[in-house]
Amino acid sequence: MTRHTVLPIAPDSLAALRVRDDAGRSCVPYTDDEGGAPLRCCLRPSAAGERIALISYAPLRRWAAATGAEPGAYDEQGPVFMHAEDCGGPAAGGAYPFVRPGVQRAARRYSARGHILGGRVLGFAADTEADAELGRALDEAFADPEVALVHVRAVEFGCFLYEVRRG
Repeated sequence: MTRHTVLPIAPDSLAALRVRDDAGRSCVPYTDDEGGAPLRCCLRPSAAGERIALISYAPLRRWAAATGAEPGAYDEQGPVFMHAEDCGGPAAGGAYPFVRPGVQRAARRYSARGHILGGRVLGFAADTEADAELGRALDEAFADPEVALVHVRAVEFGCFLYEVRRG
């Protein structure tokens, strides 16, 4: 079980992104023949044969609008995968998504203003408990009272995987 709140892309945001992404492009769904795409709507890998879309997403944008934060140049956007239709979101409980031995993740810290406070790169060796290691990195991040949220990102592509808030 995770000690912090892991958030997928919110359902209302997903609905808007299925029409037009954060770069202003129309959503173009396709059938995933291979599977394995990290879906940000339900926080699991896609299965072969599922209808998905690759869209551009700005993970700080809607949070900033709701909180009054002004991320400025930190309002970056990048590619993310999602189901082409509503999937009902992630299953309850469980481990941190997309964390397993052999991958690298970055835990990027943000202030309440939406500015980067730093981060940490995590490499999960085959003999470590990847979930526990990410949990410790998040504990460390949230020990700083200036940290409002953390974005977990894939190091190899730099893309946003999910947001984490204090538990």
